[in-house]
Amino acid sequence: MTQSYNAPKGTADLLGASARGWDFLQEVAREVFSRYGYESIYTPIFEQTEVFTRGIGEATDVVGKEMYTFEDRGGRSITLRPENTAGVVRAAIQARLTDNGAQAKLYYAGPQFRYERPQKGRQRQFYQVGAEALGQTSPFADAEMILMLWEYFTLLGLSKRSMRLLVNSMGDDACRPAYRDSVATFIREHSVELCDDCARRADTNPLRAFDCKKPECHAVMDSAPRINEVLCEACKQHNDTVLRTLDAAGLKYEIDPKLVRGLDYYTRTVFEVQVDHGLGSQNAIGGGGRYDGLFQDLGGKEAPSIGFAVGAERILLALEAEEVDILNRDDLVIYVAAAADEQREAAFAMTMELRRRGLTAVSDLQDRSLKSQFKQADKAGARYVLIIGEEEQKRGGVTIRDMESKEERFATPGSIVKMLVK
Repeated sequence: MTQSYNAPKGTADLLGASARGWDFLQEVAREVFSRYGYESIYTPIFEQTEVFTRGIGEATDVVGKEMYTFEDRGGRSITLRPENTAGVVRAAIQARLTDNGAQAKLYYAGPQFRYERPQKGRQRQFYQVGAEALGQTSPFADAEMILMLWEYFTLLGLSKRSMRLLVNSMGDDACRPAYRDSVATFIREHSVELCDDCARRADTNPLRAFDCKKPECHAVMDSAPRINEVLCEACKQHNDTVLRTLDAAGLKYEIDPKLVRGLDYYTRTVFEVQVDHGLGSQNAIGGGGRYDGLFQDLGGKEAPSIGFAVGAERILLALEAEEVDILNRDDLVIYVAAAADEQREAAFAMTMELRRRGLTAVSDLQDRSLKSQFKQADKAGARYVLIIGEEEQKRGGVTIRDMESKEERFATPGSIVKMLVK
């Protein structure tokens, strides 16, 4: 008996509609991000494990519970990337992109890997689009990054009314340590009211307790100290400038003092976009923040930076919930049909000529009947079918059928392309 195989748990093949959806997210990203001066970067799918343990932080859930780590044949510890910012920073350090105060704007798209319970919009192999502004110290860089993310979502087709932008400041090395200590003290004082994970975070990563999904922990953390009450003057001025710039751009936002990001490298500005439909309680579709110390954590020179990442699966679910049809392509698809075997060479030649003229054209390559070819044309979403039969060959042309109106007309080769482009 022949063994059959399925994709591993928590992974999925991208084909058909899902593949076209992923292509669409990448195409719009390229269109939007390039206008802001970003260039693409492609980093390895696996890195030395220390890139993530030092970059993300050993106390995070990602490093502690979710990484795919293994030893290669050379005895080196290797990890499939659970996120891409640390890898981009490693690449920038290696290529000296930010030496001597230089700046770089990079964007990426590709798979990431985290071992967690598969659920709606969350897989073990998942896809992200992201952008990183490296060597950028100005609060205007933060505002530009947020505005670019918002433009990306709206150009994808998400309604502004269905999205919420949350913004917060996480402080820096001058003011955050004391704040972390105050939150840790609060957690210890309320440990019996919190889940076991949140209680343990008092000693590992207390700010992560704000992000717990359990309602009882939410209620307790509502009374915890707020970082916006203890920001140092430099962080406060930075945050005020970011918010004023967003106000001037007319972008509405909510200040959420409980907003934290799950990775240790974030400082100062953090942000997240959530949607009202399609994702339930875990409704974030993307977010990011500033990471001013990550270059140094990974052995490079100081290069304050900011970035974001968005989840492809979650965005596609949000688009589906809003009934945004991203698969109804505007490309003019033409199907060239041969009425009989004697016309197949002519149909093939016509198809190739249309492609050379910049039109999207397909034809039958499996000797189907004319009736079956019409079914294929409909399945391919063809707007027009060009029929070549015995009569058309004699007259030196084709019959063009409009698949919407069902009208037919004869056309000569010289007028076909001109008519279709028009």
